[in-house]
Amino acid sequence: MPIKKEHVAEVVAEASQKMGDPNYASVLVGGFVQLQAPITQFVSAHEPELGGADAIVNVVFHAALIAQCYARGHGRSVRIVSFDDLDRASGGDVLALLEKTQPFLHGFIEENVEHPEAKRLLALIALAMDR
Repeated sequence: MPIKKEHVAEVVAEASQKMGDPNYASVLVGGFVQLQAPITQFVSAHEPELGGADAIVNVVFHAALIAQCYARGHGRSVRIVSFDDLDRASGGDVLALLEKTQPFLHGFIEENVEHPEAKRLLALIALAMDR
């Protein structure tokens, strides 16, 4: 089921408002790392392509926001994504598939992430969360 544009907009607006709190991003990332260890390990394994630790944190931050979009859209928290889920989601052009299945999450990634590999990883993560 596609996440509605309003749900994505609400999550983004809330995150923008909370960014004034210097602890917000670290708490969001830290909580996501604890809950979604396979995703975090998967992203960390792509450190060379992403270009460093800051880029990993940026991807994890955006993945946490995507998880919040799913939670808002489905009325429940996102289940723990496994390495098998990530493997199943990794075939083909993940950005194109995400655009078809979750157009507003695709738009969120396109508007907020510059690095091509980060976009690809976030699309893959979003697809894995959707399974």
